[in-house]
This record gives sequence, structure tokens and C-alpha cells, in this order.
Amino acid sequence: MLGLDRVVARYIWTAVCIVLLLAIVYAIRRTLFVFIIALLFAYLLWPLVNFLDRRLPGRSRVPALAIVYILLVGLLVVLGTAIGTRVASEATTFGTKIPELIAKLKQSSEPIASSSVPSLKTRALSILREQIDSHSSELMSQVPKIALGVLAHVEIILFIILVPILGFFFLKDGRSILADILGLVADGPQRAKAEEILADIHILLAQYIRALVLLSLATFAAYTSFLTLIGTPYAVLLGAIAAPLEFIPMVGPFTAAVIVLLVAGVSGFPHLVWILIFLIAYRLFQDYVLQPMLLGAGVELHPLLIIFGVMAGGQIAGIAGSFLSVLILATLRIVYRQLRFRPLPGKY
Repeated sequence: MLGLDRVVARYIWTAVCIVLLLAIVYAIRRTLFVFIIALLFAYLLWPLVNFLDRRLPGRSRVPALAIVYILLVGLLVVLGTAIGTRVASEATTFGTKIPELIAKLKQSSEPIASSSVPSLKTRALSILREQIDSHSSELMSQVPKIALGVLAHVEIILFIILVPILGFFFLKDGRSILADILGLVADGPQRAKAEEILADIHILLAQYIRALVLLSLATFAAYTSFLTLIGTPYAVLLGAIAAPLEFIPMVGPFTAAVIVLLVAGVSGFPHLVWILIFLIAYRLFQDYVLQPMLLGAGVELHPLLIIFGVMAGGQIAGIAGSFLSVLILATLRIVYRQLRFRPLPGKY
């Protein structure tokens, strides 16, 4: 091939194929994201579907799926009634008070007295007032446009509709889909290696999505309970904001902490130091107790690699890329370890 050695030509051809594959993946990244979220949604419901399927008569999984989806809809209705209305009410109240709070911060010349660490709070509020003063006009003019753009975006509606539908088919035909994928690999060592890799990825996906959901629920409960206990304004709203941010590793929890402190400070809450202590203590508890217990050894990535993945994923695909970055890195790690430390016979 063009005078090149056969081995060199093979490597070049492999590199070209990989580049083309990555280009295709990038071009259809939005569609892939919908399917990946649907797959993770299916993993979330998989244990309950299997539990019911083993106890219901017949070979079809449809009755078990129907029961699970009905229970899910009922749960969403209950949560929407009990929590969603409170979150919406607090969000509306906060939105209507933003101009008033900004005006108060602009007019305030005396720092709020504090019994603990007064210099820290004075400096923080001073910086906060400067930032709000310089950006409040721009922010207030952009908020309605952003809100209308989000609400009017058709992709969000399609996403909400498609994820449960695609998840249904993953749950219903998951085993046959897996068999079809393995059928593309020739029998022998290659098939066995493919089964090992897919089995490890299966365990990773199951542990990861369930751990994230449990961590998100724990964050909502902890934030809401503590902030309500000390009398922080908009406690349920802040808990509802912090919970989904747990899905973005490292950057998400930090963003949630900043939002909580910012909203509490703007609202005139006097005990910011207690909130800061809680945020640090909860983060340590989650990082060293909850996450190892829920995730196990499935995700063993260095923090620097996680931060790099989140930032790179954000540049490539926005929030979706940040969310999937750790999962993709952990999957690549599984494939690498399988091929590097347990190679195919006669191949390495």
C-alpha cells in the first residue's frame, strides 16, 4: 500500500477509522445523548423490573414493565404535588424579590454585624455587592429571554418523551440486544473477551447511575433539612437545585455550594458561616463515606482526570458532555485494563 510496510499500513488504516468514527460520534452527539440517557434510565429501573418479572406468570416482560411505569408515574405525581409545588412557589417568590434584594444591596453601606468572623462576611458581601452592581442590569435583561428560550425549546419536550419510550425498549429487549451485539464477534477468545468487557461495563453502568440517584436524593434531603433547620430562606428550592448538580462530578457540587451561599447572602441571611461549615462537612462525608459505599471500586479515576474530563466534556457537548465524561472515562479504563492486563491469547 503506497510502498508502506503492511504493519504500518494497518496502523494508519486503524487510525483513520478511529478518526472517522469519532467524527461521526461528534456529529450525532445529541442523538447519542438521548439514547445514553434512556439506557441509564433503563438501568435505574432494571432491578425492579426483574424482581416483578420473576414473580409474574408468562414469559413476556411487558406486564412487569407496565406495573413499574405506572408506579413511576404515581411517584412523580406525589413528588410533584408534595415538593414540586413548594419549589415552584419558592422560585416564584425569589424571582419577584430579586429587584428588591438587589436594590437593598446597592443601598447598604454598613456591613451586616456578625458575631463570628465579621471580616470574612464583610469582605464576601462587599464582593457580592460589587458583582451585582456591575452585572445586575445585564442579568435582569437576559433572564426572561433565557427562560422563554428554554421553555420554548422543542428538544426538551422531545427528550422528556423519548427517554421513557426508548428506556421501555431497552428494558423489554435488553437481553436480545446484547445477544445481537455479541453475535457480531466471532466465536472463540474474541467472543469471550467481548463478554468480559460488556459484563464489566454492565456492572459499571448499573452502579454508577444508581449511586448518582441515591447521592442526589441524599443531597436534597441533607440540604433541605439543614437549611430549613437554621431558617435559611428558600431551603427547598436550594435543595432542589443542589440535587441534580450531583450528576456533574466535582464541578456540580461546587456550583451548588456557590449558589446556596449566594442566594442566602443576597437574601440577607446572617449565618453564612454555619452554611459554609455544613457544606464542607457534608462534602467530606459524601466523598469519603457515601460515594465509596455506593460506587464501590467501579470508578477509580484520579481527581485531576475527572476535572479534565468534566471540562473537556463541557467544551465538546456542554452540560451533557460534563455529565457523561466520568462514565466515558471509566468505560475506556475498563476496556484498556481488559486488553492490557488480560490480553487475548496469541495477540500480545
